[in-house]
Order: sequence, then C-alpha cells, then structure tokens
Amino acid sequence: MVDLQTQYQRIKAEVDQGIGDVLNSCQFINGTAVKEFTKNLKTYLGAKHVIPCGNGTDALQIALMALDLQPGDEVITTPFTFVATAEVIALLKLKPVFVDVHADTFNMDETKLEAVITARTKCIIPVHLFGQCCNMEKIMQIAAAHQLYVVEDNAQAIGADYHYSDGRVCKSGTMGHIGTTSFFPSKNLGCYGDGGAIFTQDDVLGKKIQVIANHGSSVRYYHDEIGVNSRLDSVQAAVLDVKLKHLDDYGRARKKGADFYNTHLDLPGIQTPVIAPFSTHVFHQYTLIIENDRDQVKDHLTEKGIPTGVYYPVPLHLQKAYRGDGYKMGDFPVSEDLARKVLSLPMHTELNEEIQHYIIDEIKNAILASVKS
Repeated sequence: MVDLQTQYQRIKAEVDQGIGDVLNSCQFINGTAVKEFTKNLKTYLGAKHVIPCGNGTDALQIALMALDLQPGDEVITTPFTFVATAEVIALLKLKPVFVDVHADTFNMDETKLEAVITARTKCIIPVHLFGQCCNMEKIMQIAAAHQLYVVEDNAQAIGADYHYSDGRVCKSGTMGHIGTTSFFPSKNLGCYGDGGAIFTQDDVLGKKIQVIANHGSSVRYYHDEIGVNSRLDSVQAAVLDVKLKHLDDYGRARKKGADFYNTHLDLPGIQTPVIAPFSTHVFHQYTLIIENDRDQVKDHLTEKGIPTGVYYPVPLHLQKAYRGDGYKMGDFPVSEDLARKVLSLPMHTELNEEIQHYIIDEIKNAILASVKS
C-alpha cells in the first residue's frame, strides 16, 4: 500500500545527514532538529503556533484538554473515521456524538450538524478523511452561531488547500480553533516512528497546548496545569524536516497516480473518488466505492498479490466500545453503506504506470468475475 523503502532511497542522503546531525549533537529531546522542523512547519502551514507531540492521538487529546471541557460535555464527530477521533473524547469522559458523512466525499455532512447540537455540545471535530477538507466554511459558521470550538483532525490531509467563497486559501488544519495531525510513517508527511503535531492561530490556546504537552509546565518543576508527557523526538523531527521540503512534490505524485486510476477505472459498478469544489485532494488514500460484492473484488486482488485496504469496515457507532452511547444499526446509513463498499488501492509517491496497469487490469478481471457470478 505504501512504498517507504523506495521513497527513502530517493532522499537517503538528506535523511542520513539529518539523523547523523542529531546523533552527533546528542540532543535527542527538544533539540535543534525539533526547533527547526517546528519553525518550517509553521511557515508551510501559515500557522501562528505549532506544537509537536508524540503521535496523532496525543495531538487530539491535548487539543481537547486545552479547551477546559467538563465530563459529560458533547463533542460532535463522524462514525466513519479511525477510532482515535472518538477514543480521546471518551477517554476524557466527554460524550461522542456522531453525524453521518457525505456519500461522495466521505467527509462530515455539515447539513446534519445543527440537528444534533444541544446545550451540552461544546466542540466539533471534522475529520479531513483520505486527503481532502471538510466544508470548513460552513462548519465554522455553524460553530460560531452556537459558540462551539472546532478541532480539525488533519491526520490524513496535511498539505491540502481549502478555498473559501471569498477567494481566501488556507491549509487544512489551520481554519478551526485547533488543528491536529499525525506523522505515522504511512502518512503523506510521515516520520520513521511515531509523531504528531498541534497547530493554532490563537495565542492563548497555543501557550496552553505547549504547557499541557510538557507535563503542565512552562517553568521546569513548576506545574500550572494537569498535563501529559508528549514529545516529538529529535531523530523523527530531522526526518520530517527533510520530508516537509518534498511534501508538495509528494502531493503532485499522488495526484498523478490518482488521475491515472481515474482515467482507467471508468467502469460500471465502481465510483472513483469525488473531489469537493472547495478543496484540493492530497490522496492519502485512493478509495473506490464498489457497488457489487466489494469483498470478492478484494479477495481477487489479494490472490494476485495486490494489497488493498478497507477504511473502515465497522463504523464507530457499531463498535463494541461505543455501544453504550445508545446508537444502533441504521442510525447512520451512509457510513454503514460505505463500510460495506469502500476499497482503497495502493497509493504512494512511488507508483508507476506499470504497477498501476497491473492493478487496473486485475480490477477489471475482478469486476467481470463479480458480474458473472
């Protein structure tokens, strides 16, 4: 699904130099590499504050901790996402409230938001799934009308651009009150271990997030907040700083691969990715909707040595861990339908036409076999 080995070979000299500099300095925690990467990521995103942390889940948790929410407060997100989004809500004794997604973009259906807002609602977490932005202009308008915080889960869409109706362009993750991301190795901007970051344009929130991520301390051994220990180590920062310089090129390579898939997968029973008019797409995943027997297609591709992914096979409201929230089958029909039909194909910076032709040919064979059966 992701060819990190070939990608590494292309940037080996830069990465090895960066890691070597860290090893020579022995500044393994909060060293020069972390400071340099933080500065460069701020510039790239146009964010006033960037706080690196241990991973993307920590980033979400710290973001919510910074908002001073109280047990029982409600946080709205979608059931069609990785579990971390709802997990941190529950861990903080908050209540996850779900809204369905759009059937074409897989992102939060903002038209359903106001129906679930209550007096206990305090925050919305839109997830920029698979590489493109939710409708942030509408979401921020709704949040402002109801005095709600917005925390963007930007783990899959770093580098995407959001186009406002007035012509402004912002990077994904910089439009809400807080943005978060993951640097898991398979991400578009991925390190060689775990890592994450939090960003905000708000000075007060920026300072508070920095303190929470450092044991609740801004002065060593003095602790003003209940905090956590979540840091990006210097080796990972060195890797990320190299990759950040290539991120837009990586996005173009993924877009080229997606365009090639789109051209050759105009087949009955398959829906290729739909790009919203207000967002670019950086294709963290290239996800099809297979109308007839997705699992048969998946099994055929597996037999031919082609990896695929189902993101996600069970919506969060039907997961055992969240059954206590009172949701049931049928509550979010779009998410439930997508869970039965989505199939993600190999998508990475090292795709070439030979590989893609093989994948496409076998998809055609799989679809033909599915129709015959």
